[in-house]
Amino acid sequence: MKKVILLFALILMVIISIGLWFYKQSSLEASEKIEILHFGIIILVIAFAVFIGIKRYLSLKRGEPAEDEMSKNILQRTAAVSYYISLYLWVFILFIKDRVNIDTEQLIGSGILGMAIIYASIAVFLNFKGMKGD
Repeated sequence: MKKVILLFALILMVIISIGLWFYKQSSLEASEKIEILHFGIIILVIAFAVFIGIKRYLSLKRGEPAEDEMSKNILQRTAAVSYYISLYLWVFILFIKDRVNIDTEQLIGSGILGMAIIYASIAVFLNFKGMKGD
């Protein structure tokens, strides 16, 4: 139960910090398009975290164990596949960094958010599809 409460507290802190960041950005004359895209991606990552938190909370209410063997296997497979795909994402970012006119910090932020989206997408896919041999 402590992990679920910690997860929701972390989600709340991220939402507050994103709200402050968005408030600061809205006070500027013109927000850049990439920053608006980053904001949308962060909202998707927060939605994924809420999905995981609700799933864990409902499992605890049903009396299921916090971590069973299948969830550990799915988590391990998710980490492995997302790491492998993220390597190709960074190779792509290195390839386009000289070809586009984007600030370095925004490019790195885009890469980190891309890694989060890759991880979330694979986790949702494996949770709904399952793994072979289950």
